[in-house]
Amino acid sequence: MSKLLVLDNLSKRYNKDAMALENISFSIKNGEFVSIIGPSGAGKSTLLRCINRMVEPSGGRIVFDGKDTSRLSRGALRQFRSKIGMIFQHYNLVDRLSVAENVLHGRLGYKSAIAGAFGIYNEQEKRQCQQILQTLGLSEQMFKRCDQLSGGQKQRVGIARALIQQPRLMLCDEPIASLDPSSSKVIMDHLRNINKAMGITVLVNLHQVDVAIKYSDTIIGVNKGKIVFNGTPEELTTDRIHHIYGSDKGELIMDEAPSFKAGGAVVV
Repeated sequence: MSKLLVLDNLSKRYNKDAMALENISFSIKNGEFVSIIGPSGAGKSTLLRCINRMVEPSGGRIVFDGKDTSRLSRGALRQFRSKIGMIFQHYNLVDRLSVAENVLHGRLGYKSAIAGAFGIYNEQEKRQCQQILQTLGLSEQMFKRCDQLSGGQKQRVGIARALIQQPRLMLCDEPIASLDPSSSKVIMDHLRNINKAMGITVLVNLHQVDVAIKYSDTIIGVNKGKIVFNGTPEELTTDRIHHIYGSDKGELIMDEAPSFKAGGAVVV
């Protein structure tokens, strides 16, 4: 498989004493499902935000689909971002708007300023919105305000909003951190189905080590802004988990992480 994303010595410094990321280098192949694990404050969220340039890196290169993103013009940067969907821990929805309206916001990167401001969408986009919501089990919620939804439903709306962009890559920043185990399972199953059935590359930040092991092709461990592990789930031994989290923390996370099996129907 060809490489979709390459990070080469990526660094992010907020000030002279705060190095959030230091010499981060890894690559992701087309169609891979990759999880990033590590303790709170390790730099996981900053890493994802640097990839789509919500946060500007201090150094290094990000190469997406063969193009160095640091050299993109303003117009090319907008096009680049349209190919990367983003899913947030706290959903980042407009609660007073309907589910469908929130999903269609994923098309704003393809719109003129006027069309975006007035919410002008064509029939094809509306049909696509309907189809995606049906796939995610949200057809009955299509015209509900988002503040009427459960946490699991809100996160599925976030996934739908990312999918309607027709992305090559989906970045998921702690997508199940605010959810109970049943809701978490539904979200992770959807992400895996999107990855396998649609061929969309997925990069997800997770706290739950057992979830990363179950769903990932590759796991990257980050601590204090540095990569300390990059390998397959089978290679993630207890000793390596200790190295990522600290000797006691590794066992604690494996013992307390909510376990759930893939497959089966669970409604959230």
